[in-house]
Amino acid sequence: MYEGFILIALVALVVLAIRTGKAQPVIIHQAGYLHATLAPQLQRTQCFLAQIASSFAGDKTGDIATRYFDLRDQGGRYLLAAGLRSGVFYFQVILPPLKGDEAHTLRAFAEAVMANIPLQVTGDGCLPVESVAKAHKISCLELSD
Repeated sequence: MYEGFILIALVALVVLAIRTGKAQPVIIHQAGYLHATLAPQLQRTQCFLAQIASSFAGDKTGDIATRYFDLRDQGGRYLLAAGLRSGVFYFQVILPPLKGDEAHTLRAFAEAVMANIPLQVTGDGCLPVESVAKAHKISCLELSD
């Protein structure tokens, strides 16, 4: 009898392991406004990213180079790349790697996503990531170049 319960538990664990291993990133696209690529475990950041985009009060005619952040909220730690291209906000959110240089991993991911979206006109503005993070009680640290 106990063997049956153990077998069912093992099968359930294997199924869960297979499902989590094949999780795809979540892509949110609002034409002409926002494009976000999120790690599957980080869907909780959607409201935070929308708040960053909606609180931007700068001139959307100039592009803003991608900036990189290390964030911590109640759900854990994650990395954010944020930029503005042709009036569209681009965000990439990933979990920190287990090993290696976190800033390098985030930059490589962001550059792969942004490969076909070059920085055209450089603006001197910045996205309000830190102020929105503070309002949401999220710890925010900008990663240096």
